[in-house]
Amino acid sequence: MARAFWKGVISFGMVAIPVKMYVATETHTTSFHILHKKCLSRLKQMWFCPVDNEYLPLQDTVRGYEYAAGQYVVLEESDFKKVPLKTLHSISIAGFVNAAEIDPIYFKGSHYLEPDELGVKPFSLLRQTLIKAGRVGIAKVTFQRQEHLCCLRPFENIMMLHTIHYQTDILPKDDLKPPVQELSKDELAMASALVEAMTKKFKPEDYRDQYHEALKKVIDARVKGLEIKAPREPRPAVKDLMEALRTSIETARKETAAAGRPK
Repeated sequence: MARAFWKGVISFGMVAIPVKMYVATETHTTSFHILHKKCLSRLKQMWFCPVDNEYLPLQDTVRGYEYAAGQYVVLEESDFKKVPLKTLHSISIAGFVNAAEIDPIYFKGSHYLEPDELGVKPFSLLRQTLIKAGRVGIAKVTFQRQEHLCCLRPFENIMMLHTIHYQTDILPKDDLKPPVQELSKDELAMASALVEAMTKKFKPEDYRDQYHEALKKVIDARVKGLEIKAPREPRPAVKDLMEALRTSIETARKETAAAGRPK
């Protein structure tokens, strides 16, 4: 298990539950190096100071806040640990809501929570109470130099903390004007039948990121001096919507039968 990156307490009324927080997800990507186009040598990142007319490495820099034009105050790492917020060391629960009330647009990162040795019993009590009530906790916690809004929910035998966006983070959609289109009963019925034919249980193991596998084929081809043709772009126009739906339903049902899944 990875090392806990945050330690503190869950503040639950007058109860303080000592916990540890771990990152729950990671993103896998194909990494590339930045090279000099002329000789294909790896580059070193340097910072340039126009006052002293010199380049310098990252370790020779400091973090400064501009409090007036051209005037900066330097903050050390220890200064960030002195921010006067109780959420610096506490997951402060403000209340409880139904999980369905939180639209998915608000969710950001996911983190595991486990109790410290002294917090096993109250941690279990909170977890089981949330399961019974069908609620999640809405809280705030500070880490990575930011106070995060978050929700706590039971997850298997531990708890999960999801950071969520503040209302001010959500961009307005007022400029989006989806076209109003009248739909026939037959079209709605056919579309519903297609959704039904494609309905199945969610199994995360059934899905994988195929982009990086496909990118590896392009890389291998470039190493060998070969070319790979780009895939054709799909045609968005649908001349006969009902026929497209009917064909899609037949295909989905065949795939369901071939996979041995119940319809």
